[in-house]
Amino acid sequence: MPRFFCFLLPRVHAADVAAAQTPPSSSSSTSPPELPDTGWERIRDLFDRDETMQYPEELTNIMKNCFVGAVAGFLYGGLPAARFARQRYIQVSQAEVYRGRVDAVRSSHHAAIRGFLRYGWRWSWRVSLIVTLFSSVSTGLSVYRDKDVLSNYVAAGVVTVGLYRLNLGLRGLVAGSVIGAVLGVPTGALILGLQRLMGETFRERRRRERRELYELLILDVGSQLEETSKDMQRIQELLGSNNSEESNN
Repeated sequence: MPRFFCFLLPRVHAADVAAAQTPPSSSSSTSPPELPDTGWERIRDLFDRDETMQYPEELTNIMKNCFVGAVAGFLYGGLPAARFARQRYIQVSQAEVYRGRVDAVRSSHHAAIRGFLRYGWRWSWRVSLIVTLFSSVSTGLSVYRDKDVLSNYVAAGVVTVGLYRLNLGLRGLVAGSVIGAVLGVPTGALILGLQRLMGETFRERRRRERRELYELLILDVGSQLEETSKDMQRIQELLGSNNSEESNN
């Protein structure tokens, strides 16, 4: 091609091509992800799974408390009911005729099992509901306020027993709230005391873990920025060498 036509064509430098091919760097890709800082962000974070597809420890503790409450209520209501049903059956069926001692013992055991299942279930779902509601409210307040204090458990007791006695009307709501507040004080003191014996409360441990995670994220982002700066220096050196060769030619 004649050199005259070269002046008519647009000139493209290697630096312009490299700049066009280089993807724009966004601040979101180089800045560390923000950890939940407000109360509602921490509440929403409870329902997010981690890298191993597991829910946070607060939510799993609520599920464990629900299961433990159901088992405890089943045993608390079922064992006395089974013993009473067996004694009651023996008293009522004294005039009945059985084919043998084994038949009589089997019948009394069946009566005990029926009483165990019937009253065990009645106590099981009630205790499980109370424990789950109390644990959910106290955990929600602790996460929202980001601190473990006695007032969280007092408020949880007020809400739990107040709602449980709501079917009795306004008087039941007020009486249940007062009873829940009274019961929430020793319960919260016991839980906080056990946590203090372990060295730190649950929220203090969570804050420490979040702080350590944030420091690791900052180190990771810093290493990525360092690698990016090294790559940019290599690209600039290559572009500088290409420009020098073109100027020499």
